Amino acid sequence: MLNYSKTFKISKQLKRSGPLYVLLLPSIILLICFTYLPMYGLLIAFKDYSPTLGIWESPWVGFKHFVQFFNSYQFDITIKNTLNISLYSILVGFPLPIALAILCNQIRIGMFKKVFQVTTYLPHFISTMVMCGMILIFLSPTNGLISNLLSLIGIEMPNVLSKSSFFSSIYVWSDVWQHVGWDSIIYLAALSAINPSYYEAATMDGASKLQKIVHIDLPLLLPTAMILLILRAGSLLSVGFEKVLLLQNPLNIAGSEVISTYVYKIGLQNFQYSLSTAIGLFNTVVNVVILLLVNWMSKKLTKTSLL
Repeated sequence: MLNYSKTFKISKQLKRSGPLYVLLLPSIILLICFTYLPMYGLLIAFKDYSPTLGIWESPWVGFKHFVQFFNSYQFDITIKNTLNISLYSILVGFPLPIALAILCNQIRIGMFKKVFQVTTYLPHFISTMVMCGMILIFLSPTNGLISNLLSLIGIEMPNVLSKSSFFSSIYVWSDVWQHVGWDSIIYLAALSAINPSYYEAATMDGASKLQKIVHIDLPLLLPTAMILLILRAGSLLSVGFEKVLLLQNPLNIAGSEVISTYVYKIGLQNFQYSLSTAIGLFNTVVNVVILLLVNWMSKKLTKTSLL
């Protein structure tokens, strides 16, 4: 009797929520088709894959391709460059949207606040191709905008795009300029949800604006910030492929070759499908481990986590 009652209750809930499940069905189908079914191809990482033999008929080689990548001279270079750009991006790109959101929240002139927000959001909608073209034009040592401005005061601009040591800074700071405004939106939403009575009580106690930011804004933004930090940590080794490839050249490749561009060259240009799949799988596994580790640390230190 209890099982029948429980089954009836579940069927009633499903019937009541039927339209919602139907609405969700296309997304589920797309997720399965383009996310889970392609995982079948990960078998290539453990085989000497041949397109003529197919995945199942290709011979098993175990961890041969992983060992080959670990022993290659590109392993140290790609890992170092990927970590350098990723950690640099987090150190610079993570706190700045928080600071921008707090700054925007302090603006009291409505029209100026709207103009400020739109101005900071707009670069986000510039495509990667156009963004890289702008960087190449601005930083050109012969006829670039910055070069022409420096020439007015007698300074000759070096070719920074040809120096591997400058690549990470160019990548990170252009990325910050493009996305800092957009990334601050979620923090602005979190600030708008703060109970105004907190600020009123702080004002009555004589707190300054800086004290309100330190003791009200930042603590209440911490859960949101930690969730976003966990998500960013989960893609630590997944540096943007398109932008790196478009800014890459033979002169700066020592500082710009990252895992994603190396996988592209190995897999699609050199046709070493098994090796490129093994490198991609290694990248994914490391990202998952880092995600779980940062999530665990966040849960222990701030009581905020994804799980």
